[in-house]
Amino acid sequence: MALSLQEQLLQAGLADKKKAKQVRQQKHKQAKAKQNHKVQETNESKVAAEKSVEQKKARDRELNQKAKAEAEKKAVQAQIVQMINVNKQSRKIGDIACNFSDNNVIKRIYVDKKIHSQITQGQLAIVKLNDAYELIPMPVADKIAERDESYVLYRADILPEEKAKNSEDEDWYADYEIPDDLSW
Repeated sequence: MALSLQEQLLQAGLADKKKAKQVRQQKHKQAKAKQNHKVQETNESKVAAEKSVEQKKARDRELNQKAKAEAEKKAVQAQIVQMINVNKQSRKIGDIACNFSDNNVIKRIYVDKKIHSQITQGQLAIVKLNDAYELIPMPVADKIAERDESYVLYRADILPEEKAKNSEDEDWYADYEIPDDLSW
């Protein structure tokens, strides 16, 4: 078996045992330090990998939340469209104009007297579906407004106190008899 270079130098007398021992210890320290450094590198790479996994999970969670919110928004819009289609009132084109605002533009629909009085008394509301205007009952309009107010264009909100006051105002002259010769 061949001798190592260190042993050969010792036999030749070119190096002493003390110097050889120091060199051996120094090599051992370097090897140990190198091994510790590898452990630190693996720990750092592990930490970096865990951090990237956490970032990916956070990004995925955010994307899932956005997708879920968009799906909910589409579901609400579908509910609103269904509510309008199911509850829209048929209207006869009449000679009374009912004015309302749509995106700061005054629009008008022509309705008959009965429907006009229902609109002004707060029984019907005007909603926009696609590019058409529909009339729906006020309770349905309230449900639609809870989901998305942009669909409800006009509603004559009359408070219960105002309704009572209006009915009192209408009734004060009920006791008086209207002359036959008076034409309205």
